Amino acid sequence: MLLSPNKLRSLLGSTNRVVLLDATWFMPNSPRLARAEFQGKRLPNAQFLDLDQVASSHPLGLKHMMPNGETFARACEKFGIGPSTHVVIYDAHGVFSSPRALFMFQSFGHRNSAILDGGLPRWEAEGLPLETGEFHESEVQETKYPIPSLDADVIKSYEQMVSNSTLVPLQTPGAELVLDARSRGRYLGMDPEPRPGLSSGHIPNSFSLPFNLFLQNTTAANGVTYTTMLPKEQIRAAVIEAVGIERANSVFAAQMPVIASCGSGMTAAVLWLGLQLLEVKRTSIYDESWTGYSMRPSSKIAKAE
Repeated sequence: MLLSPNKLRSLLGSTNRVVLLDATWFMPNSPRLARAEFQGKRLPNAQFLDLDQVASSHPLGLKHMMPNGETFARACEKFGIGPSTHVVIYDAHGVFSSPRALFMFQSFGHRNSAILDGGLPRWEAEGLPLETGEFHESEVQETKYPIPSLDADVIKSYEQMVSNSTLVPLQTPGAELVLDARSRGRYLGMDPEPRPGLSSGHIPNSFSLPFNLFLQNTTAANGVTYTTMLPKEQIRAAVIEAVGIERANSVFAAQMPVIASCGSGMTAAVLWLGLQLLEVKRTSIYDESWTGYSMRPSSKIAKAE
């Protein structure tokens, strides 16, 4: 699921059918525009995957929710992706939104998919070729993609989260461990949410594990900073630090399932990816995440450990 630039370059030089997707996404309050940056600079022959567009509608108006099988299939066809195509996803941060796109592909059974560790900035920092100028979608040859079924266990609903929030992990049979990928200040209710009007705090009986604890920052010779996934042993240590050795061991032994949550279902996928690297397969995402949870007046919000 994780490729270095050199591994990707070798893959592109092979006879395998590879499609590159730029899944860059920025927070709503960011001045940067993902599609505009893609038009300015991208990996050769890459296409832009708009995660807000390849998504399902939501009654609360939430963005980038998991698409249904038909929407996913139609997007793959537009990109020239078939069921056996090797899909490699990257973003302009390094590792930020690309894991969410990978989660989508993996959840629909497209196992031949991975992300570029370090993304566009690492690729550029290592002196590998780039493509600039306007991208023309008409250059892509569409293909057929059968409508797949979504793995029903990978997405959690609001009702499931409310029910689970009354259970204490390890102390209550059937409890699932909820990991919150937002910053600790937002989890504790000390810092404001970036989306106006939302209360900070956390779901009762959840645990704080900011997604950046799975990442390391690198500053290249050109001054550009990017993120990559930490080595597995450090990811494992971050989980233990966040939830304690007993809960962590239950997770690693596949005895207790994990639900990852964040602000809007985006960076929760960084936690999901880290746990996949540790071979923790019983991991799902609360798709609405904190935005959907806190928008509902009936939701119980905790603001302390």
